[in-house]
Amino acid sequence: MIIDLITYFLRFIGILFLQILIVNNIELNTYINPFIYVIFILGLPVNIKPWKVLVISFITGVIMDSFSSTPGLHMAATVFMGYLRGFYLKIAASKEDLEGNITPSISQKGPIWFLFYAFILVLAHHFFLFFLEVYSFREFFRTVMRIILSTTFSVAIIMLGELLFYKSVKQR
Repeated sequence: MIIDLITYFLRFIGILFLQILIVNNIELNTYINPFIYVIFILGLPVNIKPWKVLVISFITGVIMDSFSSTPGLHMAATVFMGYLRGFYLKIAASKEDLEGNITPSISQKGPIWFLFYAFILVLAHHFFLFFLEVYSFREFFRTVMRIILSTTFSVAIIMLGELLFYKSVKQR
């Protein structure tokens, strides 16, 4: 239990440092803004209590906002994503998964399942974040293009990271 907490804490710090120090400083395009820090929320265990997911999402968003000078934007988007995560898992995960102690990952659920899981939740995060940032429908098509490109790029990086740290699970 303590080892799991330490592991998650170190992963949390590492992912946030990677996002803040490296990914935020990469200028790709005005339409592509990858946010890979959401992988921490995606990788939380399936059986974690929903209120804990929301608290972790809130803390993650507040830290990102404090380093990005975006008061409340990341916090709102990560809490929204954390909220939707529970609904998605109830639909997409089996009853055994929900009762077990698995983490949504390629090694646990397979690449196709994880790709859909990551894409839908990152899309929801980016949709909320970018429309909250613009706070208008005046630039609707530009914002939709940013959402699509940023989601695609973020999910590609998340999938690459999952594949790099892929752990083979022995079948029974």
